[in-house]
Amino acid sequence: MGRSRFSSALLAGAVELPQTGQIAVFRPSGEQDLSALDAARVQIIHGFYPHHEAWRSRGYRVAVEASGSHDAGVVFLPRAKAQARDLIARAADCSQSGIVIVDGQKTDGVDSILKACRKAGARVSEVFSKAHGKTFSFTGGDFSGWRAPAQLDIEAGFVTAPGVFSADGIDTGSALLAAAMQGQLKGRVCDLGAGWGYLSRKVLSSEKVTECHLVEAEHAALECARHNIDDARAQFHWADATQFSGAGDFDHVVTNPPFHVGRAADASLGQGFIAAAARLLGRRGTLWLVANRHLPYERELAAAFGEVAELGGDGSFKVLRASRPHGAGGRGPQSTGRKQVLT
Repeated sequence: MGRSRFSSALLAGAVELPQTGQIAVFRPSGEQDLSALDAARVQIIHGFYPHHEAWRSRGYRVAVEASGSHDAGVVFLPRAKAQARDLIARAADCSQSGIVIVDGQKTDGVDSILKACRKAGARVSEVFSKAHGKTFSFTGGDFSGWRAPAQLDIEAGFVTAPGVFSADGIDTGSALLAAAMQGQLKGRVCDLGAGWGYLSRKVLSSEKVTECHLVEAEHAALECARHNIDDARAQFHWADATQFSGAGDFDHVVTNPPFHVGRAADASLGQGFIAAAARLLGRRGTLWLVANRHLPYERELAAAFGEVAELGGDGSFKVLRASRPHGAGGRGPQSTGRKQVLT
């Protein structure tokens, strides 16, 4: 891994940190280069489980939320503007020296954030540009208006949070999947990538469902799901859905899997969800999945399940059902003697 823009900016003296004291680093990706920092001084603040665990496994102190004060803050910009502004305000609040470093790609809005920091009255350092992005630091300024509410009220009595998937309302694909599943589920259900709980609440509307396990990697989304679902049959798991292994042999898995890493589409994410579903389902289990029409999931579904069918959708989304998994809970691909079906 080459030296990052952030580390290059520090080593070049374009941005500076206090010589001693603790540094709160907000939402660095699990692959981010922090080699210019003394790891003993760093606390990683990250609510996305795979990145949280990546830093913990490397020996860093990691937390979901910053608590107390630090001597400086570092923010790696997320895609969502409201979340980015909130992280900067949190970093400014916890920085005793007043120093906050911001690093981000142009595609993640770093230029508009830079302008907004200046407009807020901050004293901005030299701006270090590299690899289609910028790193800068600031002191001072009034960021009190940048704090986002912990939860957002949306339609149908749901709450969401800044930066989570479909924070502004119910996702069209999820609504199509919920309609296709209506009256079809019973027994033990797993919602992979449950988000803030829309699909799980629909699942639990059936009295035939005995358990619904919500598996979600984004801590803030899972906290919203806890608020949105008041049902003793619900169990909540902060985990990487592609690696989740607890409480297997489900009767059904439902999922609207993510397909972006940053702004880049990556079908392998959904393919990982399909593999996880095949492993988690019992031998007579069924996967219910919604995806954008352009995503090539049919080959993975056909390899992992004995039967695959398209149930419908619309011009943008397809709803798919797959049964007879070849995973750990299912029968092997040679044991059924029946053809795979895709309609």
